[in-house]
Amino acid sequence: MMKDLLRTQDLSRDDVEMLLTTSADFAVDPLKSRDALAHKSVAIYMTKPSTRTRLASETAVAHLGGTPIFIRGDELQLGRGETIADTARIISGYCSALIVRTFAQADVNELGEHSSIPVINALTDDDHPTQLLADWLTIRETFGKDVSGRKFVYLGDGNNMSHAWLTMGAIMGAHVVVATPSGSWAPDAHVVAEAEKIAARSGGRIEVLNDPEIAAKDASVLYTDVWMSMGDPESERAEKMRALAPFAVTENLMGLTAPDSIFMHCLPAHRGEEVEAAVIDGPKSVIWREALHRRTTIQAILYHASRGELRGN
Repeated sequence: MMKDLLRTQDLSRDDVEMLLTTSADFAVDPLKSRDALAHKSVAIYMTKPSTRTRLASETAVAHLGGTPIFIRGDELQLGRGETIADTARIISGYCSALIVRTFAQADVNELGEHSSIPVINALTDDDHPTQLLADWLTIRETFGKDVSGRKFVYLGDGNNMSHAWLTMGAIMGAHVVVATPSGSWAPDAHVVAEAEKIAARSGGRIEVLNDPEIAAKDASVLYTDVWMSMGDPESERAEKMRALAPFAVTENLMGLTAPDSIFMHCLPAHRGEEVEAAVIDGPKSVIWREALHRRTTIQAILYHASRGELRGN
């Protein structure tokens, strides 16, 4: 049994299939398991601002019959010297699960190590597993389960989203591409290597490119994220914007994709930077359905994790 969901790579293909099936059920009937967390509480600890993750998490807990307890980063004794380990033990005594959105992956790992309850990574600087489950449910709704012959492309900054994109695509046995500038804003080489190992077992294909037009050619999905993430130094803005400008998702770039292609974005979006308004607000965009599935997938994770049904890889 896998107690926690700390990294995308923790999930097995069977875990993902189970979570996507349950998420699809919750999309149809959000209250089908309305007593799963009855008389239980879930802590939602966030040191980063949030719109979708906070709303999705609180709503998911409520739809399962539980009570969400939202905690900001400045509302715990962690900021006054209490250890992560002690905090994990305290939360475990009061709550049935802990959802965490923070900066350091090491902090989430430590919370998982010292908690007796499931800990769910709702974003770190390294990874974003809950977002990728929402993305793949949206992909599945659009294209079905058979993704053979399709190419799924992420364009832009080689950040936590690019890492999760590579890893989840590899788990799903898909052809996934990340196209970024070389150098400072390329994805982490260790993450790429781990995704390649997973793909070797799943039958997937991993590509890391530096040419957005080659990446976009015949793609079924073009996906992007903001270019300046929370915590990025402002001193790098001008240089980063210049480097990433060729990777903006434009109508011309979408024109290179497959006829039935879609545009995806984890949001928030900056129209006129990483994506043109005509694309994100156009007929190929599925961003609102994708955003809805933040709730359905977090609900599915809580449901199965609370029942000890995640197995891990």
